[in-house]
Amino acid sequence: MEIHLVDATYELFRAYHAPRPAVRGRGGMPLGGVAGLVETLLLLLRREDLLAQFPVAEEAITALGLVLWPMVEVEADDALATAAARFSAAPDVERVVICTVDKDLAQCVRDGRVVLRDRRRGLTYDEAAVIERWGVPPGAIPDFLALVGDAADGFPGLPGFGPRTAAALLARFGRLESIPDDPAAWEVPLRGAERLAATLRAGRGDAFLFRHLATLRTDVPLTEREPDDLCWRGTPRGAWTDFCTRWGLPSLAGRPHRWRSV
Repeated sequence: MEIHLVDATYELFRAYHAPRPAVRGRGGMPLGGVAGLVETLLLLLRREDLLAQFPVAEEAITALGLVLWPMVEVEADDALATAAARFSAAPDVERVVICTVDKDLAQCVRDGRVVLRDRRRGLTYDEAAVIERWGVPPGAIPDFLALVGDAADGFPGLPGFGPRTAAALLARFGRLESIPDDPAAWEVPLRGAERLAATLRAGRGDAFLFRHLATLRTDVPLTEREPDDLCWRGTPRGAWTDFCTRWGLPSLAGRPHRWRSV
């Protein structure tokens, strides 16, 4: 069994902004994002044999027969991280594929069990690929983001610390707390090391806070406990037909390629 965890929020925004003919639903409501999301999910189901706008998008996902986790009180990334940790430990799961471009989730990668798939670029990241791309292993991604910042999550990192600098120091020392205050002890040839060391000394507390913000939770309460709970058994024809009729999307009514038998 292979489990795919999809960042549907990203896919919705991607579909919304993609150049495509306008799709109008009931009352002329623009639903291009929802239509694109549906096509993306169905494409995943076809090409990867996946058995696995906002209120309308959630309704569409449920009507397709897929498991939906609507995140209200916690971040979606935390739910994906929780699911990756939970289901990758199951003996009948070959691997978990997290479908997203969010580099936060690279911290969840575990060789042979969890990979990150960037469908936009057609890339799949295992541990070796994470190190090649960001210069640090998955476990150090929060430390990396603490130094370079993450605009998506709203924290700036430390001034002067770019990806190469952060990766070089973390490749040498592993974690933020292990980087010496004295740049003479770094043993890493970096331009402006004295300035960077002064910045780190002054901002180490901020960096620890940023790392905390970048570290994903793996304890989000999810109703589904077993891998089989996520299994896609086809689209329920009645529910999907009702959804397409209700939202004025007849072109999508016949798109599912497998219907639920029961």
